[in-house]
Amino acid sequence: MKTVIKALNDPTRREILELLREKDLTAGEIADHFAFGKPTISHHLDLLRQADLVTSWKSGQFVYYALNTTVLDELVRWLLVLSSDKKKQSEV
Repeated sequence: MKTVIKALNDPTRREILELLREKDLTAGEIADHFAFGKPTISHHLDLLRQADLVTSWKSGQFVYYALNTTVLDELVRWLLVLSSDKKKQSEV
């Protein structure tokens, strides 16, 4: 969970996730949306991959990235449970 929170804490990584929400993209296509160099984008993509927020695969000379919502779904469920537990405690 710590890795996911760290990955989501950066606005560039959140923007990458927004791009991938629309469709799968190559690393180059993602980099084209930013003013950063490709090594910087590669670093962001690596952190997102480590957090399992994106998946990647190679096709020819290109590496494609896709949004992995499984981890986000788990995070949302956990936050909802946490929130509902807090509400129950305040009602007592």
